[in-house]
Amino acid sequence: MTSATSAELFLDALQGDADCVKWLQNLQDPEIPWREVRLPAPELLAGVLVDLAVPHEDIATLLSLADEVDASPELTELLGRAVRGLLRPGTGAPGEGVELPDFPADAGVLGRNFAVLVFVAALPHARAGHEERGIPAEISRRTLADLGRNLAVHRRRFGTTGLLVPWWPTRHFRGELYQLGRLQFERAPLGERMAQELTREGLDAGPGDICLSVHIPDFLGPITAGLCEDSIDRARAFFDRYFPEEKPKAAVCHSWLLDRQLKKYLPVGSNIVRFQDRFRIAYMSDAPADDTPVAFVFGGTETPRAELPRRSSLQRAVLGHLDAGGHWYSGSGWFPW
Repeated sequence: MTSATSAELFLDALQGDADCVKWLQNLQDPEIPWREVRLPAPELLAGVLVDLAVPHEDIATLLSLADEVDASPELTELLGRAVRGLLRPGTGAPGEGVELPDFPADAGVLGRNFAVLVFVAALPHARAGHEERGIPAEISRRTLADLGRNLAVHRRRFGTTGLLVPWWPTRHFRGELYQLGRLQFERAPLGERMAQELTREGLDAGPGDICLSVHIPDFLGPITAGLCEDSIDRARAFFDRYFPEEKPKAAVCHSWLLDRQLKKYLPVGSNIVRFQDRFRIAYMSDAPADDTPVAFVFGGTETPRAELPRRSSLQRAVLGHLDAGGHWYSGSGWFPW
């Protein structure tokens, strides 16, 4: 397959997908500021990918795709518009950029990886935003390297190069999310339901107010109480220093790890139970999310449950609960900041 045919297939697939068509339309907004966008020179790109913790197995594919983009005026133009939309308007305020869509399956290898090239092209701007805030280079490096971790998640699950959730790293590259020790903290607007809960608890908080959303990346070992406490201490100092204009009232977490049913299966002193106990549960999801813990604990949902291992207490808890006819839910919790 020639590069031109590959590019045409990708662009045609975008036109046949409603979400992608909407994304393309949003990128045409004349209010999006202009900024120079380009991929690193071919002789530099591999090093950039290594710095972003991209798995070595994926680098050759991404180098080839970068050549395809550089050889296609249509893809080069789309890449520029995607980066400019992503970073709009460049203030770093949460939620202001144009989100990347989930590209359709028939978009092929370019569809699985176009977002990766968008983030690589956005890298100099993301670093500049960090530098303007005075954010230490080490925090910047660890935060942006989460792109490589997400590529590793895709490879572990599907054995190919790609991003499972293309829109997720937008938060890192827009200056909304930071890796601070074991945990990640995202500057995010409070949702209406959580804001109502905080108000009932006596906090002066409304929908849209800034909170800190806590995320637990995998591949970084256990979430011990000590590591979590260290992350929270780092986050308090970090946001006080680098975002003093924002006064979050609470840290929030939306995760299957906050399903209180886990306490029926895990020891009282387990890391997950101690993590849960940091949060006041505001509400649970209305619909079951059975696949979510399976995907996180076992690396995917493609393997039949009967063939999955039951070596750890968490593996036994997740599968045993489902075997008994139970369901897992996502919990939403908070603690005062």
